[in-house]
Formats: sequence, C-alpha cells, structure tokens
Amino acid sequence: MKLAILVLAICGALTAADKVKTFTGRITDTMCGARHGMVQAQSDADCVRMCVKNTSSQYALYDGNSVILLSDQKTPAKFAGQTVKVTGTWNKRTNTIKVVSIEAAD
Repeated sequence: MKLAILVLAICGALTAADKVKTFTGRITDTMCGARHGMVQAQSDADCVRMCVKNTSSQYALYDGNSVILLSDQKTPAKFAGQTVKVTGTWNKRTNTIKVVSIEAAD
C-alpha cells in the first residue's frame, strides 16, 4: 500500500514538472546574469553575444529573480539583451528551460 502511494506521488510530481509554461524575462548569459557591460560603451546585447562566443557562458533567461539556462542555444542569439517570452518546460533539478519557442515580449 505504501509503495503504491509513493509511486502515485512520484508520477504526480513528474507530470506537474512536465507542464509547458511561458516565462518572461531578458535574454542574458550565464556569466553576466542580470548585470552587463564589462566594456561600458557596449550594449547589453553585444555583451551577451560576446560572452557566449568568447567564454564558456551560455544563453539564459533572467526573470528578475534568477538566471535560468535555456536548452536552445541558437534562437536566443537574435534576442540577446531583449525582453522575451520563452515557452517550454522548466527542469527544477538542472534549472533549465527546455525551449519550445522564444518570441519578443510585447
């Protein structure tokens, strides 16, 4: 009986974690997070692109509270430094959004 309850609880948690949601925030990189501009004359977008290109940094979403890694590392390049809506599933364990789509926020 206890095993059956445990299995149901695990299945419920997995199902809840797989829900597709929309997250709103700015496209950033994992090195800079919320703060950009190592070179003061540089825009946030240029900083993000430079960090991803020249370091081991990856594209991420900054939602105002935390930096969340994005599974798609190609599409965010055109939205670097911009506010976007990312649709996908969030994996709490890896703090990664499995991206379904990215679009500019209104």
